[in-house]
Amino acid sequence: MAAHPIQENTEKIPDFVQMNDLACETAGAKILFATDDWFAPAENLLKRETPQWKAQDFTNFGKWMDGWETRRKRIPGHDWCVIHLGVPGVIHGFDVDTSYFTGNYAPRVSIEAACLNADMVPDLPPRGEKIGTAASEEENEAIKKLKSEFWIELVPMTILQPGYVDTCHNYFPAQLLKRWTHIRLNMYPDGGIARLRAYGVGQRDWSAVSQKQTLDLAAMTNGGVCMGYSDAHFGHPNNIIGIGKSSIMSDGWETARRLDRPAVLKADDQGILQVPGCEWAVFKLGHPGVITHIEIDTSHFKGNFPDSCKIEGCAITPEEEKKLIDVKWKSSQGLKWNILLPITKLKPHQQHFFSIEMKDIATHVRLMIKPDGGISRMRLMGYPRTLPSVNL
Repeated sequence: MAAHPIQENTEKIPDFVQMNDLACETAGAKILFATDDWFAPAENLLKRETPQWKAQDFTNFGKWMDGWETRRKRIPGHDWCVIHLGVPGVIHGFDVDTSYFTGNYAPRVSIEAACLNADMVPDLPPRGEKIGTAASEEENEAIKKLKSEFWIELVPMTILQPGYVDTCHNYFPAQLLKRWTHIRLNMYPDGGIARLRAYGVGQRDWSAVSQKQTLDLAAMTNGGVCMGYSDAHFGHPNNIIGIGKSSIMSDGWETARRLDRPAVLKADDQGILQVPGCEWAVFKLGHPGVITHIEIDTSHFKGNFPDSCKIEGCAITPEEEKKLIDVKWKSSQGLKWNILLPITKLKPHQQHFFSIEMKDIATHVRLMIKPDGGISRMRLMGYPRTLPSVNL
């Protein structure tokens, strides 16, 4: 019989976990080096999916584990790995997840970071299949050129908790909010970690972008990030501003079914269901801009797509944003949302494209879906603009 889902105490979850995971494999993150991958390779750290437990599975090297697990160290030193972030950006905090590593979790960790140009990274041997191996002499010599032991410390050496349900998530705020491209995860001295999440906001060089160039202002690669939402039972809204098309339903935003749905559903003359509530998500654009084209993609959502959606925009200051985050976006505090896309009927498993005439600059957008359901991607194409004022 399947285990009942267990909800994590949201009061203990820091705000930064709502940001983008810059160290996720789906964002393009890669392991460049690891001292040891004996029981399970470091690549597992970057998986988007939550860790799994397979009680009966073993490999030729020991128990199968869904994470990075090194052998019991019998030589001086400690284990560590270097990760190339999928999206360069400002990291606000980390989740070092020890799920299912109970008697074999890493006792302590620290995290360091660097911002490197491409020409500063040496050619490193390809990782290949690493289970049951340690770093070769060639790999050790190549990684020395990075001098990662001298990178900036974002998390000092800190004790970890074991991978039980109520202790597996170890949250650490970043000590310095700057743009980073690479991180080094140190475990002391050895053991296992299931996942490493590096939560933050992508940062690109906007000075190199012409105001005549159209691009996706909401994309995580351009600095877009979800700032609040009503429900994310099956998938977080940050997924819909991810890289490329989604390949699976879980790589999207999906809510639970609303309990205030009428017992018998009715529609208006345009076929829009008449329901009392909606689900919503607010996104901060990577750069203020004027949106000209919208894509709403319901791919993979066939029996659970929203009936309709609506998109609004506004322009606010960082101070106003902070106040709205504090109240979970439940109070408009005089905020005026302008309609970018009126209530529009959606179809299952389909890309929807819309051209709009937007004259004002927006810093944030709010996507609303009725009554509930899932969306795989949202693209907001437009022109970056300098914001002359905060009034839309």
